[in-house]
Amino acid sequence: MSGDPGSRGSRPPRHPWSPDILRALGCHRPRDPEDPRVHTPGPRHSGWCQSGCPAPPVIPHVPPIPPTLRCPRCPPARGPRGSQGRGSGRPGLCLINDPRWRSRTGQRGPGIPICRGLGASRLTRALSSSVRSPAMSFVELLARLGGMGRFQVTYVAALATPLLMLASHNLLQNFTAGTPEHHCQPRPAANATAADVPLVVSIPLDGHRRPQSCRRYVEPQWHLLDVNGSANGTATEAATEPCHDGWTYLDGIFTDTIITEWDLVCDSKKLKQVAQSIYMAGILLGSCLFGVLSDKFGRRALLTWCYLQLGATGVGTAAAPSLLVYCVCRFLTGLAMAGVSLNSASLCMEWIPTEARAVVGTINGYCYTLGQFVLAAVAFVLPRWRQLQLAVSLPFFVFFFYSWLYVESARWQVTSGRADLALRGLRKVARINGRKEEGDKLSEEALRALVHREPPLPGGAVAALARTPGMRTVSCGVSFVWFSTSFAYYGLAMDLQGFGFNVYLSQLVFGAVDIPAKLLSVLVISCLGRRPAQGGSLALAGLCILANIFVPSELPTLRMAFAVVGKGALAASFNCAYIFTGELFPTIIRQTGMGLGGTMARVGSMVAPLVRMMADVSPALPLVIYGAAPIVSAIATCFLPETRNAPLPETVKDVERRAGHLEDDDVAVPLSSTKSKDGA
Repeated sequence: MSGDPGSRGSRPPRHPWSPDILRALGCHRPRDPEDPRVHTPGPRHSGWCQSGCPAPPVIPHVPPIPPTLRCPRCPPARGPRGSQGRGSGRPGLCLINDPRWRSRTGQRGPGIPICRGLGASRLTRALSSSVRSPAMSFVELLARLGGMGRFQVTYVAALATPLLMLASHNLLQNFTAGTPEHHCQPRPAANATAADVPLVVSIPLDGHRRPQSCRRYVEPQWHLLDVNGSANGTATEAATEPCHDGWTYLDGIFTDTIITEWDLVCDSKKLKQVAQSIYMAGILLGSCLFGVLSDKFGRRALLTWCYLQLGATGVGTAAAPSLLVYCVCRFLTGLAMAGVSLNSASLCMEWIPTEARAVVGTINGYCYTLGQFVLAAVAFVLPRWRQLQLAVSLPFFVFFFYSWLYVESARWQVTSGRADLALRGLRKVARINGRKEEGDKLSEEALRALVHREPPLPGGAVAALARTPGMRTVSCGVSFVWFSTSFAYYGLAMDLQGFGFNVYLSQLVFGAVDIPAKLLSVLVISCLGRRPAQGGSLALAGLCILANIFVPSELPTLRMAFAVVGKGALAASFNCAYIFTGELFPTIIRQTGMGLGGTMARVGSMVAPLVRMMADVSPALPLVIYGAAPIVSAIATCFLPETRNAPLPETVKDVERRAGHLEDDDVAVPLSSTKSKDGA
């Protein structure tokens, strides 16, 4: 290409542009996208190429060209006052570099150019998607301020400590609602008190030769004491009645629980499971409520409130005068528990660098595991339920007081229009990490530039979960995984008395199995992939639960072994689900997708205690349901895409492309005219 000096002076500068922008501007000259050459304006018309298409306009960081540009793909366009107006048969003046036009951000002056003709949307999209001024991401900002520095380590430790008590509240009813052996109060005989009446003549025996728990003879069966009669037998023909005068609770592991205080046995034993379901319902509602409120009022403010609410309602539970008050306080405790879990996770993830998230997530998971050991130890020392309830609730007042020292999420502050507060917090972080100079370089304008606002999705983020085939597959699979994992987990973990072992020892073993299970899950996730780890852990858990159906109660050790392996597999499934779910959903709706999984997990934990009541119909029925759910979910996992070593999807289109519903393409928007080949 030869230059024409003429009156135009030296040769125009060369401008590198992508093929998409050139096609949007009307240049159909074929060009390899990998070609390192640049698009060079021609000599005859400054700003025009040899093929007759306009050279690309200017955006910041690119050498300037004349402010007006004739675009053959646009009809005559009316410019600002004083510029050339509409004409007939001539290309329009786009004026795409004229500062008098408004940019896409609504501000006058330089910015992303705007073309005011039929090619406007095509040109603007091509420019805005292909050419952006370099900007630092929030991850890079954290790295400049110290990465995983002293502030982050201290912050994670402060947030992880309260997680020790989450397991204490979730599994608390294993001890506060333990059921001791019991039988009816004997009917007093004439001229004798109930204590003077031998138990054998007042209470019928069950199949294990022990006094029945819920029936007594209407009249004392004195003939059972006859030496020549069936002294150790049962009067099978004698009339029996319910326990109208209350129950006698035998001394054993549990001496003072809500069961003994409010007689939650026999016809009222279902209320024990209802109380646990009410607590889980509070967690379910809290997951929805505090998730929305934290986006409006901030993570730190909601977390501080939840600490206070959890401590206050925990104390209220310990002082409850009736079962109704107990259930109300437990429901409010569940609400606060969800807020603590959600906002602690958000603050952790939003303050730590990307490379440390897996480690921090594992630490938080092991805090929950360690909390199970803490619960067993505290319950052993404090066997009375009110004392135990106080012991696991009072620490939250300590957490409440030191939570005022927390630094609010700078990400949330910037996205909420509080860049000044975010700047103050980031400078504090930089000072603690020994990077004060880097913090002083920050400005509010630089922080606002970190936030990339995605365009709103049609119908909202929730609707996007089911709008396309690939998203429907992911959403359904994730829902199955989270529901069944939580459902079977709490089905096992809340029935420690059913295995015939010391309940304190059972709690320790159930907690200890999480340690190797989670380590093994990390190895399988890294070496074999997410899908094999998720499906394999669910299938193993389901098979172990179903196997216990065929193990007789006379073999408690074998039953316990199957239960421990199953519980460990479910702990591994939880670990896989946290990682797998985050990699399945695209960035723009990742939090919504995680919320869907969390909601289904809460539903599963709420339903699990109610299924336990089906044992009255058949002792094996709860185990069948608990075991079938993970196996069905393991099958559903086969339909989810593998995400190991795959880039995180950014948009719904990325998910559809990964699922094979879209062909790979380099052009996100149509760049050629649909009317004619010449662009008219």
